Amino acid sequence: MKKVISLLGLFLILSGFQACGPVIVSHRLADPPPPWFYPNRVEAVRYVFFPEFNIYYDLTSRVYIYLDGGTWVKRQVLPPRYRSYNLNRSRYERVRNYYDDNIERYHNENNSNRGRSNKSASRRSN
Repeated sequence: MKKVISLLGLFLILSGFQACGPVIVSHRLADPPPPWFYPNRVEAVRYVFFPEFNIYYDLTSRVYIYLDGGTWVKRQVLPPRYRSYNLNRSRYERVRNYYDDNIERYHNENNSNRGRSNKSASRRSN
């Protein structure tokens, strides 16, 4: 009987979470995510990537990661050159299935050539 009551209670709690909307899975629940990050479902991600600006945000460490003079830096606040951008209105991508501390390796494997034109490709002449 206790097992049935426990399962019923667990079911009611989980149903309550579903009614509340999105739930963010994090080990630091006291720190809410930035206002621009509002996932549409339960999802465990560590990084968010802003492709237009080539900026990552680490949801675990709460820092922005970006290239500064050819070196990857981690800062809690964006430098002045990025402050005019509204990240609430910017497109971002969740970096799924990558939890390593070295975002440079992920970037080199997945996003290093993004947005560049391929000027060396041969073109067909008409």
